[in-house]
Order: sequence, then structure tokens, then C-alpha cells
Amino acid sequence: MRNNRIRLIGSLTAAPVAVVIALMGSPAQADEAPVPVTAVQTVALTRGPISRPVHAYGVVAVSASNVTTIDLPYIARIVQMRVQAGQSVVRGAPLFVVQADPAAVVAAAQARSAAQLANDELARTQSLFDKSLATRSQLATARKAALDAREALAAQNQLGVGNGRTTVVAPHDGVVTQVSAGQGDQVQAGAAILQLSAGTRGGDAQPNVTLGVESSDIASIHRGDSVTVSGLSTALQSAHIAGRVVMVGAAVDPQTQLVSVGANVPTGPSAFIPGTRVKADIDTQAGVHWIVPRSAVLHDAQGDYVFQTGSDGKAHRANVRIVVEDDGRYGVEGPLDATRKLVVVGNYELHDGAPVRIDGGAAPRDSGPNAKQGPAQ
Repeated sequence: MRNNRIRLIGSLTAAPVAVVIALMGSPAQADEAPVPVTAVQTVALTRGPISRPVHAYGVVAVSASNVTTIDLPYIARIVQMRVQAGQSVVRGAPLFVVQADPAAVVAAAQARSAAQLANDELARTQSLFDKSLATRSQLATARKAALDAREALAAQNQLGVGNGRTTVVAPHDGVVTQVSAGQGDQVQAGAAILQLSAGTRGGDAQPNVTLGVESSDIASIHRGDSVTVSGLSTALQSAHIAGRVVMVGAAVDPQTQLVSVGANVPTGPSAFIPGTRVKADIDTQAGVHWIVPRSAVLHDAQGDYVFQTGSDGKAHRANVRIVVEDDGRYGVEGPLDATRKLVVVGNYELHDGAPVRIDGGAAPRDSGPNAKQGPAQ
């Protein structure tokens, strides 16, 4: 009786264990459970030129190094003004006609007569010296007087007084940006009469566009950087002119709180006449790098990295270094493989070696735990 009771209890105890084992299955069956596959979107990896644009605003042809001030070294009256502000002129074109002050005309006439008298006196003294009727000292004095008179006449000729009436011409091609005197005005010596601006003179690139840049961006701008200028008005927004940075300021303007950057662009007969307000994009930190979308780059304790998909259907992590940023793109360097696609969507869910499904397609073959692993790169 007692033995029968023991056998009954043992059978009741073993039954639940058998049921549990049957429900759990064998260890081999548990290992064959499917591994999660992440759906991702990819793009082709490219390498090419990329730069960081710095946005700036400015105006055409206002740089001081690009402006010539026309004045006179003597007092004169403006007889006739031949140009007006905004007018384009070529080298040698008449700008205005002046009549020198009578005192300046008299000084020029006196210099001419003094030079003539000194030359005649030198000739007479030389003749007397040849006849032993004048001393060597007298001859030296006459030569000195003639030399001084010639130098005084040369100085008067350099002033350009002449007979008093003079036509002043443009020293180079340009645009009259400002007229400071009117017809009939009497101007003092050295007073500005008009200003003439020009783009490129003598083969030297000079700034004809002045831009204002934030001081935080100035360290990345250098001479020679490419710049693209376009107009602020609706009519000029589609007009783009490429040039180069030729001057980088080293101080903040107290009025604008910006740093001046000078650019040279070939304006020519274009619509960008002096005084035109413009905007510009300066290409800084230009170079050739791997170009990747911003969404492709992730960051963790090890630094920046991206994922690429291999032929084995797995994600491969590659550490990168961001060199330059261009709005929604990065220029990066790192051990990237140009033959592999770059993951741009779904990369937040990945880890190195994770199975992926590209663009919602079928799961890659041999993605189970017993599949042969490809080399991670």
C-alpha cells in the first residue's frame, strides 16, 4: 500500500515537468529564433570639393583703395564741368575745365621769364669768360642761377598752370562716384573736386566690393577665397558674379560692428554699378573630402561615425572626422569604402554588424546567428 502511494506521488510530480519541457522546446530550437533586421535607406558615397560658405552683405565700389580723388595744386575757378556723378568715363576723357587764379598765372609767367633771363645771363658770362673778361667764380654763379631758374620753371610746369586755362582729363577708366564742386566755383589748392573709382588698374586686383562679416567668421576667411556676389534687388537676385577675396580686415567697424572684407569681381558692363547693394557667399575651408549628408553622421563617446552597408547585408561602422560643414552636408575624412552605400535613415537603431534591409526590401540572406560573419570595417 505504501509503495503504491509513493509511485502515485512520483507520477504526479513528474507530469508538470514534462509539460514544461515540451512547451519550452529543445535548446537547439531556441537558438534558431529570427534576429531583428533593421530597415534603412542609403545613398551612394561621393568624394569631391566642398567648402563652408560665409554669408555677407555689402556694396559695390566703395573701397578707399579703389578711389582716386581729382584735385588741383593751385587755386582755380571751375569754368566748365564736363561730367556728373554716376557717369562712366575712359582714360583721357575731359572731366572739367579750370581757369587758374591770376596769382598762379603770374607766378608761372615769372618763372618762365626768370628762366629765360638766367639762361641769357649764363650765355653772356660764358662769352666773357672765353675772352678772359669774366672770372671763373662769375661763371659758376651764372650757372647756379640758370639751374635754379630751370628748377623753378619745372615746378610751375608740374603744377600745370600753363597760360591759366586747363582741361583736366581722367587718369584711368572708371566711374565718377562723387562731384564736390560745381561750375563757377572757386576751389582751393588741394581741395577735392571729384572722385573717380575703378575696378582693376595696372593688372593688380583691388577690391571693388566691400563686404561686412561677423567677427566670429573672419578667422576662416583668407585672401584668394572664392566669392559669389548677387544683388539684393529682385531684378538682380538671379545674377551671380564670381570673384576673389583680396583684402581681409583686422578690426571691427565701430558703427556696423562687422569686419570689412574686400573682394574683386569683374563688374564690367554688368548691372552691378557702383553703389549697388549686394549679398555674397564666401567659400572658406575649401578642400576635397568625403561628402555625406548631416543625417548620416552620429556621435558617441568614441567620436563621430557613420554606417555603411556591405554585400553581406550588415551594417559596418566607420569612424570619421568632420573637416568642413556646408549647410546640410559634411566634408569628412575616415576609412570609408566608396563601393559601399551610406546609411542615412535608420542608422540610430544600428550597431556594428547589425543585419539591415535596404529601402524596405527583403531581409538579406544568411542573416541568422549561424550565418558566416563578414569582416567589419
